[in-house]
This record gives sequence, C-alpha cells and structure tokens, in this order.
Amino acid sequence: MRYFITLSYDGGRFHGWQVQPNGISVQGELQRALSLLLREEIQVTGAGRTDAGVHASMMVAHFDVDRDLDGQQLAYKLNRLLPHDIAVQRVERVGDDLHARFSATRRTYYYYIHTRKDPFLRHYSCELHYPLDFARMNEAAAILTEYEDFGAFCKSHADVKTMLCHVTKAEWTETAPGQWRFEISANRFLRNMVRAVVGTLVEVGRGRMTLDDFRKVIEGKRRTEAGESMPANALFLVDIRY
Repeated sequence: MRYFITLSYDGGRFHGWQVQPNGISVQGELQRALSLLLREEIQVTGAGRTDAGVHASMMVAHFDVDRDLDGQQLAYKLNRLLPHDIAVQRVERVGDDLHARFSATRRTYYYYIHTRKDPFLRHYSCELHYPLDFARMNEAAAILTEYEDFGAFCKSHADVKTMLCHVTKAEWTETAPGQWRFEISANRFLRNMVRAVVGTLVEVGRGRMTLDDFRKVIEGKRRTEAGESMPANALFLVDIRY
C-alpha cells in the first residue's frame, strides 16, 4: 500500500533532501521517524532533491507498507517526533502506481531578492545592493519558455539522462518595496538549475548581459557561460502538481 506525505521544511541546517553519508538530511529524518513509529524499516521517495540550504513550503514523498494506516494519526505522531524545522501537513493513501517523483507533472519554485538591508529577511531572501532592471529581467525570463534544453544551467557532472525541461512560467514580481520574487514552473528541474537561472537573470538586470547574450547562453548549453549560482537560502520549492 502506498502513502503520500505532504510536508514542509526549513532547509537551513540540512545537507539537502537526500540522505547523505556525513550530513543530516530531510529524507533521513523522515525515514528515521517513520521507521520508529511503524516499527519497520521505511524508505521514502521524494518528488525532488532540494540542495543543501534550500527550503520547501511543499514537498511530497511516498512510502510503501503492507497494512492500512490512519493518515491523520500518523501525521500527528510524525509532527511530535520530527525536529522543529520539518512539519507534516498530511499523510494519505494513494494508488500503488502513483509515484512522488515520476508522476509529478509540474513543480514550482520561488526565489526571493531584497535590495534594502532588512534583518528579518536575511535568512530567506538574497540581499543585493546594485541596481537591477527587473523589466529587462522579465523579458529574459520569458525567453526560458521558448527552449527545452537547459544544459547551461545544470551543475557540472550532474548524473542526469536528459537536460530537457518544459518551463511553463518564469516571472519576477515585486511583493513589497525593494522586495522581489522570481517564480518558475516546469515539469522538471535540473540540479542547481533555478539558482543558476536567477544568477544569469541578475547579469541581465545589471546590464552585463543583453537579451541576445542570454539566448546564446541557453543555446550554447555550457554552464561556464551562464551566471553564478545564487545563494541557496532564498530558494523555496512551493508547489507540486500531479
């Protein structure tokens, strides 16, 4: 029997979602808690693999057991057992053919930037102090929906079979004076892709890269031609659709 867990976490102290040999992970904490509560070894599969320091206001994972479970009661017990920076919203029975990762049809990330010093944003937003042309950055962001091969934004030596992603939305929005949010949705994302995309869009916003240059970066498919990867603390996985 397959169960989906919907959860959220502050990634600040974790070495990413995936179990690591020498670091604490969200997956590892969840597996430990489930195994203790269900009194058997439980393996969970996540909808994605967020990097170290990246947050999720929505993550989905699945696990299999050979018995009926009370999802509401299990969610309650998990929240009592899990650390303060991981919260379970629900546990629900799903069809055995539904897969947390491969059945997902769309994922959405937010990346936050602020341009004025603010002590209350420092943990969850990237502070930048140079002028940025967000209108031009939005023009560049729209270009992402015209392409499918995003090798230029994938971490070098990533273990992936394809660089193809279908981006359906990429847009900057001012959420408050001096505060901006980048929203990007796609069927899948490559490792480090969103932070590399944001770093390259920032180059456009600073006037250091034209829109034609941005196209050439995508078409060139070389990570060395794109912008720097932005800090992880400002990135959130916010939605997964099935």
